Amino acid sequence: MARRLRPVQLDFLESAPVRLVFDTHVAAPPSAVYRALADEVADSPSWFTAIAAARPTAGGAGREIRLRGGVVFQERILVTDAGERYAYRVEETNAPGVRALMEEWLLSPAPPSTGTAGATGPAGTSGTAGGGTRVRWTMAAEGVAPFRLVMRLARPGVGRSFRDAMRNLDRRLASSPAP
Repeated sequence: MARRLRPVQLDFLESAPVRLVFDTHVAAPPSAVYRALADEVADSPSWFTAIAAARPTAGGAGREIRLRGGVVFQERILVTDAGERYAYRVEETNAPGVRALMEEWLLSPAPPSTGTAGATGPAGTSGTAGGGTRVRWTMAAEGVAPFRLVMRLARPGVGRSFRDAMRNLDRRLASSPAP
């Protein structure tokens, strides 16, 4: 049964009781990563394997995300700064115990690789000459005590899912012709 969540604003990203923040580097440029996140919503399951189905709603002002396991999110997009920032809040979900949930993707050009020992790119490979993109994903949440505990315990798995998704996206973008 879907429930309406508290309609939080962007400041919730900093003030939420639970914040999961992850970042990584991908070889693709910020414009390509942004396009995959914001414009090609229906393709998300092809690279973010935790997602079973995704579709834009409300003429592109929202999204419906179905996770593997049956959780559904009805989201409202709050920020679309092309190539830089994409943020949305969950307005309705069937997930138990959650009261508010928001996510933000920050994209920034990564500095070009200098060939320094230890510099790594996606999946531990050496960095690319073009620099690519630094991707930072923040999940901000509020909920009942058991939900908060589960979120904190899930941090390693969520982080692994994010890193796997970014590796998959990087491979997909590398094999796709540029628009």
